[in-house]
Amino acid sequence: MIAKRNERWMKNKGGVEKEGGHYKLFVLVHVLFFLSIFIEAYVRGVHHLELNHVLLLIFILTQMIRVWCIQSLGRFWNTKIIVNPKFSPVAKGPYKYVKHPNYVVVGIELFVIPLLFGAIYTAILFPFLHILLLAIRIPAEERALAQMEKRG
Repeated sequence: MIAKRNERWMKNKGGVEKEGGHYKLFVLVHVLFFLSIFIEAYVRGVHHLELNHVLLLIFILTQMIRVWCIQSLGRFWNTKIIVNPKFSPVAKGPYKYVKHPNYVVVGIELFVIPLLFGAIYTAILFPFLHILLLAIRIPAEERALAQMEKRG
């Protein structure tokens, strides 16, 4: 909901979506991720798993970083590549230290969440798929920002 609201705001301010062709792959991978956890836990018979407090702590800390990312980006946070030369790229919060901190958060989640449910194969496969998608996404974002800076 937040991402969709921010997307509308950006487009109403003159923002333009760039290189969105790969977006459906992100959606597909995330849907398959949750299905994979469920299926793997079911097939492997993982019904009574003891809570791993270290993994839970990592998950909670990761969510705190996600909130920091979203708060730092404010209205610019969304799930698509939307640029507007009227606005400068955000360089505060975690973005002051890491160029794409939210992608690090997602990578950690794709590893930790399956392990919390005993889905070891999912924990191996989906971070790898995430890296493959980022090999498309990050260059697309960089191109969009570079084009924006040339026009701005």
